[in-house]
Amino acid sequence: MRIFNAITASADDADVAERLHALEHSGQLDWLFLPPADLSRHRLRAKTSLGEEIAIALPRDVHLYDGAVLRLDSCGALVVRVESESWLRLRPSSAPAGLKLGYHAGNLHWRVGFDGADLLVALERPFETYLDRLADMAADGSVDILGPETRT
Repeated sequence: MRIFNAITASADDADVAERLHALEHSGQLDWLFLPPADLSRHRLRAKTSLGEEIAIALPRDVHLYDGAVLRLDSCGALVVRVESESWLRLRPSSAPAGLKLGYHAGNLHWRVGFDGADLLVALERPFETYLDRLADMAADGSVDILGPETRT
């Protein structure tokens, strides 16, 4: 098992992108697809798209990201790709409803994001689980459930 201790480059760099393009055409480009939640991890084991078992052991000040190049040499490359993720968009009807929703999401340890006045909740469990937890707030009109959406 190969262990990666550093990010060697970024796929966004123009020179690196050219090299990766050439390696892809010769079948030497390997991908590591990760869910967004794994980007904050510094140590993990995974299997690449070509089936290689790898381990990652990064220093605490280094973080994985979409396009992180873990290996780039004449024999090939390994690039991190972040999988898309579903988010539930919630819109509180008022500031007090927003505070209540935020408190509720925090107590449930939901991973959240913000888009204007909307609260986005990462769907890490079955969708129905979230609907059940929000049923009372939806029923009294304090929160509109605008549905899931996919983001990377």
